[in-house]
Amino acid sequence: QVQLVESGGGLVLPGESLRLSCAVTGSLSSIRSMAWYRQAPGNERELVALITSGGSTSYADSVKGRFTIARDNAEKKMYLRMTSLKPEDTAVYFCSADRTYGSGGFLRYWGQGTQVTVSS
Repeated sequence: QVQLVESGGGLVLPGESLRLSCAVTGSLSSIRSMAWYRQAPGNERELVALITSGGSTSYADSVKGRFTIARDNAEKKMYLRMTSLKPEDTAVYFCSADRTYGSGGFLRYWGQGTQVTVSS
C-alpha cells in the first residue's frame, strides 16, 4: 500500500531552477526503485531519472549534468533538483515507485503529477 504525492512544480524562466518533491506514504521496505517521469503535450511519457534502494542513479541523456535525483528515507521523500531549465523541459512530472511483490514481481505506483513550465 504505497501512495505518492508530487509537489514543487511551477512557472520559471529559462536558466532557472526548481526542486520537485515526492512524498511517500506506506512502507519503504519493499520499494526497490523510484523514478521521475515526464510527459509533454503530444509526447510519450519518458523516464527522466531513477534511483534504486541501494542508491544507484541513472538519468536520461537530455538531463544529465542538469538534474539530480535524491531520496531522504527519514522523511520518506524523493527529490528531483532541476537546474539550467530549458523550454523543452516543460512537462507534467510524475513520481513512480516499484514495490517488490512476491518472488521477482513488482507493483508500480504513480503520483498525480506536477506541472513544470519553462517559458519566457
